[in-house]
Amino acid sequence: MIITILTFLIVLAVLVLAHEWGHFIAAKKSGMQVEEFGFGFPPRLWSFKGKDGVTYSVNWIPLGGFVKILGESGSHQNHSGSFSSKPMWKRFIVLFAGVGMNFILAAVLLSAGYMVGLPSAIDDGLPTGAKVENQAVEIFGVAADSPAGKASLPSGTLMSIDGQMFTDAKAAREYIGAHGDTGVRLDIKTGEDTRSFSLKSDDIPSAGVRGIGVLLGTTGTVSLPPHRAVMEGVLLTGWFTKEIVFSFADLLKNIVVNQKVSADLSGPVGIAVMTGQVARAGFAHLLQFMAILSINLAVINVLPFPALDGGRILFLVIEKLRGKPASATVEAVVHNLGFMLLMILVVLVTYKDIVRYAF
Repeated sequence: MIITILTFLIVLAVLVLAHEWGHFIAAKKSGMQVEEFGFGFPPRLWSFKGKDGVTYSVNWIPLGGFVKILGESGSHQNHSGSFSSKPMWKRFIVLFAGVGMNFILAAVLLSAGYMVGLPSAIDDGLPTGAKVENQAVEIFGVAADSPAGKASLPSGTLMSIDGQMFTDAKAAREYIGAHGDTGVRLDIKTGEDTRSFSLKSDDIPSAGVRGIGVLLGTTGTVSLPPHRAVMEGVLLTGWFTKEIVFSFADLLKNIVVNQKVSADLSGPVGIAVMTGQVARAGFAHLLQFMAILSINLAVINVLPFPALDGGRILFLVIEKLRGKPASATVEAVVHNLGFMLLMILVVLVTYKDIVRYAF
């Protein structure tokens, strides 16, 4: 448990500090006066003042961070180092810089992962120069109305079928197709446990086919030479970003249209538990998980919601359309309310996670 908590805090610190460092550097380069660089949210635990005049602080609530810039709330418009005194394009760069750093961090982590060996799906082929180790067949999911779904077949590594080992998903699918009507026994490893399931093929209404209803894929640890690793790391960052954006769209659709929150939604506790599980799987798995979390953080922050970077960018857009900035008081109230709503959401999701993992 202690190792899991420490690993989670280190992962969180890397993601948050990268994000805030983006804001910090962009503000400095834009000639803005940075008053405080904080990890976590107040109340303050510890701080010191650097030679650059910036207060560097560690705060009690380790769920994020902040960079406090002079005049970011609209005040001090006549001060040369004020956020509000700078041209709109500079303010946009400062606001977007945190999101940009999270994307860059993800690309760096995935590139490093490819250099040491990154767990990957390899059914669609391999990049030039790739080396593959630990090739295996993974069960990525099951159809709910299938024999596998009715048997509550878990996702995991397919160790064998009827005692035969397979390292290629296509060969495993062909074997199941040829023997499913008489029944097959699947040995599946999930975590440290291996369980056996005996299944027979049946009609699967949702897919319109006959089978046992498992989604199989070939995986392996893929390593690449440095120049290819960087290229594939950037491409994989783009692919993960697309998938995460679609997932958020589905999540918001369910909330708005169906008034339903996905059971898979996790907060700090759930992410801490997953971090521990991933860390135990190996360093490369942790790098990939950190990259995915970094992209999630970027996508969340760019949403046009008050208190988030996207919400502040939205006020810049409104300023551009109106030809003048919104009232500093109104903007401050909106962002404070947004922050309160976000904290309430964090508390609710955290409670849900505690119930899920503790009971």
